[in-house]
Amino acid sequence: MAGQFQSLVLKSARVERGAKTLLGPLDLTLTTPGITAILGHNGAGKSLFIKLCHGQFRASDGVVLWNGQPAETTRRNRSFMFQETPLLRRSVAANVEYPLIAYNVAKPERTARVAAALHKARLTDHSTAPVASLSGGEKQRLALARAWVTRPQVILLDEPSASLDPASTKELEGLVQEISATGVKVLMATHDLRQAQRLAGDVLIFGAGQVIAQETTAAAFGTTQTGAVADFMEGRL
Repeated sequence: MAGQFQSLVLKSARVERGAKTLLGPLDLTLTTPGITAILGHNGAGKSLFIKLCHGQFRASDGVVLWNGQPAETTRRNRSFMFQETPLLRRSVAANVEYPLIAYNVAKPERTARVAAALHKARLTDHSTAPVASLSGGEKQRLALARAWVTRPQVILLDEPSASLDPASTKELEGLVQEISATGVKVLMATHDLRQAQRLAGDVLIFGAGQVIAQETTAAAFGTTQTGAVADFMEGRL
């Protein structure tokens, strides 16, 4: 892994389309390791936030910094996984190897990393199988293995288990926890409050394109919720 996550800082970051502000302005500092859950109702700005943080597009105003460096110039330090990540019409192993080829990793190193990633995702027995033969849960674990194989500082997940059954969700969550335990910072957008409570050490709660609360998971799901956290948890936001 090239270095470790230290901080994510947004300063007056805003996303606009035409005359409409979709996100922000955001002033936020995140330094916690482990897993951070991004919560909010549909349209609150969760997916837009993690795409902005990844550097998929520039802020209309303000800045987004990872370890003090602009998001758009440090994308190789991060990996992004969609709700339904596009996979190549190749073998399972070839899908995991693809980003390593793009990063010019030498063949012996690629082979070792692919084997380790497939093992972690419990997909070793499927390494030569075509992607089309995998179940939905297996495909999501494959997508996460491919995100992890480049040894990123950070992995951003956009509703990774939204279309999975409970058993597949449990397997994916276990893999997310294992990857986080290797020192990778995880930002995960989710609608599933129980999932956030199970996995995350802290949460960001979005409403109308703004961060309405930044709390530890214990505080957000505790018995003394107040203000915006209580409004969100009780469905008033």
